[in-house]
Amino acid sequence: MKAETSEWVKKAEGDFITAGRELRARKNPNYDATCFHAQQCAEKYLKAVLQENEKHIPKIHNLLELKKLCKEINPSIEMLHADLVMLERFSVGIRYPGEFAEKDDAKSAYKAMKVVREFAREKLGI
Repeated sequence: MKAETSEWVKKAEGDFITAGRELRARKNPNYDATCFHAQQCAEKYLKAVLQENEKHIPKIHNLLELKKLCKEINPSIEMLHADLVMLERFSVGIRYPGEFAEKDDAKSAYKAMKVVREFAREKLGI
């Protein structure tokens, strides 16, 4: 794996750990953070796939746009569509007043993130 790809994976794993920690917190869980970091983990894993395949990585957060780019490398990414749509809800809005995640949102986001993570790690050979 290329060094730059490893950096994306390391960043993604940090988001994976943070999302899980916040979801499991018994005292003052931050479900907004779970959802945001779940989205970030998925985003960074998609960018790792692009990096490993020497594709341009745009400075965007839109998971569906990143999916389109990854589809050129591996069309089977289409199987992640529903998970990416769900996670896309948490890319920006969840960080601002007026939108709050509940525990069920966090559980769903974490589950979707794990699906995307597993797919990307398989494609990256890790």
